[in-house]
Amino acid sequence: MKPDEIKKLDGYFKRKFQNRSLQVKPRPRKDDSCELYLDDEFLGVIYRDEDEGELSYNFSMAILDIDLDE
Repeated sequence: MKPDEIKKLDGYFKRKFQNRSLQVKPRPRKDDSCELYLDDEFLGVIYRDEDEGELSYNFSMAILDIDLDE
C-alpha cells in the first residue's frame, strides 16, 4: 500500500475511534494491505480492494476466545 494511503487510513482510524494511540503501519513485503496497532498491540489487517474502478478498504480482526475472558 502506498504511504499516502497508509497516512489517510491512520488519520481515519484515529478520528473514527477518537484514539491517538492507534497506528496504521505497512506490512513487510506486502503491497495490498497494512496493519493496525493499538500502541504495540497488533489489532488486525486492513486490505485494499479495487474492483471495477471502485476502491475500498476492509479491516479484518481475529478475536481469540481466551481474550474474551479478560
